[in-house]
Amino acid sequence: MHLIANKYTVPHLYAEGVAGPMAEDGVRLNKFIAEAGVASRRAADRLIEEGNVTINGRIAVLGDRVSDGDRVCVNGKPLRRDDAGTVILAFNKPRGLTCTADPGDRDNVIDFINYPRRIFTVGRLDKDSEGLLLLTNDGDLANKIMRSRYGHEKEYIVTVDREITKDFVRGMSGGVPIDENVVTRRCKVTEIDPYTFRIILKQGLNRQIRRMCEYFGYNVVKLVRVRVMNIELGTLKAGRYRDITKKEREELTAILEHAVLQDKDN
Repeated sequence: MHLIANKYTVPHLYAEGVAGPMAEDGVRLNKFIAEAGVASRRAADRLIEEGNVTINGRIAVLGDRVSDGDRVCVNGKPLRRDDAGTVILAFNKPRGLTCTADPGDRDNVIDFINYPRRIFTVGRLDKDSEGLLLLTNDGDLANKIMRSRYGHEKEYIVTVDREITKDFVRGMSGGVPIDENVVTRRCKVTEIDPYTFRIILKQGLNRQIRRMCEYFGYNVVKLVRVRVMNIELGTLKAGRYRDITKKEREELTAILEHAVLQDKDN
């Protein structure tokens, strides 16, 4: 049985002369954890509350701050704030890769990229899907992009197994019941050719486009994500990644700063 350490199970850590409360200088602990790419600030607060974070050997508490030279561990693993700043990569995920960092999965995208710093995916693409995948080391940034209620746009090019009709386009655009009590948000769907369409979503339900198509009797043959918010796939080759540009970063920051929560999904 795994026990979570806290001030009651490990009282010697709080003895006189052992690390006490953090000084008021330095960076807030939850921000430090987010910048290390472990979790968003909200998730970092939960880790702290559960007693899974230590500073210089003592169990951390909410409101602690981290100064230069402090040793911070999450679940026993030491962290450090990445001095090189926030990483934001645009990657053209080939079909067959999984959006996980699990080393037990031989097809995991993190090992495939083999980036020299710790990064994780911003959201997911199904193993059978391909195209634009963002990766970062900033938990707060990832959380703001992924949160469905902000309504951030994601654009896809989809090929299906039979000819597209006007009724199909109209139905896909108007909201599709894909599960009990779950109807997709209205979205923009445009026919490209008899078997291919463009769709712009503002939510990210599990296998959403495939399930929407299946509702109308279509099967997806190919699904490529070509845009996330202001970041476009462009001519990036499959299996390659790039740092987003300064302009893209500035635009992304501006969009996130002015994002407004929308109504909850059904």
